[in-house]
Parts: sequence; structure tokens; C-alpha cells
Amino acid sequence: MKFLLDSDIDEIVERIDSKNKLQGKTILMTGARGFLGRYFIHVIKKVNSNFENPVKFIGIDNQITSGVLGSDISEDDNITLIDHDSSNNLKIKEDIDYVIHAAGIASPHYYRKFPLETLDVAIEGTRNMLELSKEKNAKFTFFSSSEVYGDPNPENIPTSEEYRGNVSTLGPRSCYDEGKRVGETLCHIYQENFGVSTNIIRPFNFYGPGMQEKDFRVLPNFGSRIKSQLPLKIYGRGNQTRTFCYITDAITGLFKVVIEGRDGEVYNIGNPNPEISMIELAKMVKKVLGTSVEYEIIDYPDSYPSDEPNRRCPSIKKAIEQINYNPSVILEEGLKRFFQWTNENYEGKQ
Repeated sequence: MKFLLDSDIDEIVERIDSKNKLQGKTILMTGARGFLGRYFIHVIKKVNSNFENPVKFIGIDNQITSGVLGSDISEDDNITLIDHDSSNNLKIKEDIDYVIHAAGIASPHYYRKFPLETLDVAIEGTRNMLELSKEKNAKFTFFSSSEVYGDPNPENIPTSEEYRGNVSTLGPRSCYDEGKRVGETLCHIYQENFGVSTNIIRPFNFYGPGMQEKDFRVLPNFGSRIKSQLPLKIYGRGNQTRTFCYITDAITGLFKVVIEGRDGEVYNIGNPNPEISMIELAKMVKKVLGTSVEYEIIDYPDSYPSDEPNRRCPSIKKAIEQINYNPSVILEEGLKRFFQWTNENYEGKQ
């Protein structure tokens, strides 16, 4: 199985205009075998091929949800992978320049299955990595979530980083939502009280080649159903809206925050256009593929939490102004690349 497109890696490397600042640096990243972590590794390998002083990368992952794709990553002289749960203390001898805490259980299917583990990695894992950053005098980047906003009212869509959010402490998504909120609070405490340089990233619906077929979020679900030549399944009423950010735009934005993010700032990273309902998304998939894809609206399955936000759309004004972040892959093009990959790599088991 080929988990990504080489052309996407080339595109990401080309667009990270400050990548030379990474030369000779050491990055430690949790969640390194996950969807986003695997892209980081391949981007680092690509930039190292042109660096006289290569980037050293230490990847941490306990592989609780990384699946087959996560297990198939090769180490080299500059890439070290450690099997470890970041919720537990970790001793590192090397000097570290950047700590990226990307470990987390992001799929609703899996954080419903592993609620305590979801909380632990967001709270204990974040604190452990902040302590490591404090010890090493490293810059710290926390991958939070757009879920911290809950279900914004219409006046706060597109949603800016200043919106404080409105989430339930008792709902089926609370372990993820509240864990990320506490993780952000820890970043603030370590920034203000211990002088750790922190950035918080709030991702908005990243997608692309490399998503596990059994990820159970909407686009992998669609890809698996298309492979099986079965109708797409849309949960609830189908009028809930999202924006989707293709992986090249996502990883470019993440690197920009890590390298260029201003001290203590929070950044939405995503593509604000178009905000699209799940029914509209299914119709767009049909148009992009040029085939007779059908869809059906069903109740939420027991394995998927039902209290999802009605709308999700980011304001990326801050990221545009402060780190020159400009997503460029339109949804139709991203879907075309993604479903071409799923057709070649998924088995159609859903």
C-alpha cells in the first residue's frame, strides 16, 4: 500500500518557505505514526536530502490507533521512532529544539471507544511534553482541535480564535473536547509561569491520502463505500456543515506555525471555503467522480457520538496575517486526489 502521493510531499516542501530554519535542529513529535505525523516524517526526509546539516527527528507513538499504515515507517540516520505512550513520563538525552504534541485520538469512533485514553493523552501527555520543553528550552506546539469551539452560534461563524467555545462536559464527545481545552490551558500556564514558548493549533477537518480506511470519519467512510460500490451513508439529517482542508494545505500550515508562529499565539488552520453540508458533499463527490454515486441518510450508529456541531467554519485571518498561511487546493481538486488514492488502496470493507 502506498500511503501518500509523492507529488503532495513535493508540493508541501516547496510551500514551506522558512524550512531552511530547520537545518541542524532536532524535533520531537508525539503521534508520529498517525495521519499527520507520517507526513511530517516524509517532509523531513525530503528536506534532509537537500540539507548539509539535516534535521534530527524523534517520533513518539504508542500505536493505539495508528493502524497498518502507522506501522510501516522506516527509520534512518536522522529519524528515530520510539514506542511510548506520552501520557507516561519520558526521558530524552538529546537536546531538543522543537516539541510537537500531535498525539491524540481524533476520530469520534475511537475516542468513544477509548475515552480515558483520550483524556490522558490530552492532559497528562500535554503536561509531560510541556515539562520536556521546559527542561530542554524547546519551542512547544500543541495540536488542539476545532472541537474546542463546540457548536458556535451564527454570529461566530466563521469562527475566530477569540471565540471562547461552548461545549458539554457530560456529552459523548466530552472526553475529546474537554481534554483539548485543558491541554490549551496547560499551554497557557507554562507560557505565563515557566517561560515556555508555546503555540496552539486548532485544525479544521484535514483530509487526504493516508487516512486509514477504518478511520470512520466522513471522507474515509465515503471512500470505502465507493470502493464497494455501495451508497454513501450520511448520519443525522445531513444538513450539518463543515469545511475541509486538503493535506498539503494542512501540513504546510502546521509547519508554518511550528517555525514561524508568534509566541503564545493560537492559530486556526484549515480552509474556510466552501462551507458545505454533508448532502452537498455527497453530491460534489458524485460530480467529481463522474459516476452514479448514491447516498442514503441514516441514524447515527451506536459507535458514533450524535451531538456533533451543526456548523464548522474557520476564520484564518490571523494565520494569513502572521504566518502567511494561504490554503490553495480547492475542494474539488482535493477530493479528486483523495478518491483516486482510496480507489487504489482501500479494500471496501465498510
